[in-house]
Amino acid sequence: MDRDRKLIRKIKKKSDKDAANELISIYYKEIYAYVYKQTMDKELSMDLTQEIFINLLKSIYSYDEKKASFRTWLYKVATYRLVDYYRSKYYRYNSMTVSIDQFDIYDKEDIGITLENKADVEKIVSIVNRLDISAQQIFRLKFFTDYTFLEISNVLGIPESTVKTRYYSMIKKIKRKFEEG
Repeated sequence: MDRDRKLIRKIKKKSDKDAANELISIYYKEIYAYVYKQTMDKELSMDLTQEIFINLLKSIYSYDEKKASFRTWLYKVATYRLVDYYRSKYYRYNSMTVSIDQFDIYDKEDIGITLENKADVEKIVSIVNRLDISAQQIFRLKFFTDYTFLEISNVLGIPESTVKTRYYSMIKKIKRKFEEG
């Protein structure tokens, strides 16, 4: 935490590239994993993660450590980028043209299970993408980062009770739509 503050100060005051690279290297794998769990696509996840860190560096001057920890703020930036991606024309076009060749298949896994799990994730993400932005943020932070309701409340700046209410309501909708097909 203290290390993050020092690096952020160097970036803000001196536009220190080494500090920026170090800050990115600290969080890169974590953010990449967060993105990958939602896209299930290695190349896309790398691209989105890069865009997230570019956005982060462009907006780091607006970061206020009194409002949230850097990690919390970073996840907020990442979540907004993912929501933007899933709302984009590029995503809608590509989701209509997915082929079996785009699936990552590992030798040690059963191909049927791999394809079924990826299909389930894509189906759930598709359902979530139709929800309002606030619900999407809650879902992504809860499922893909295992944030607590309190942490989500802090990231989004809304009461914890509101987060819980929206979460449980959203879960019911997702289950119903998932079962409907």
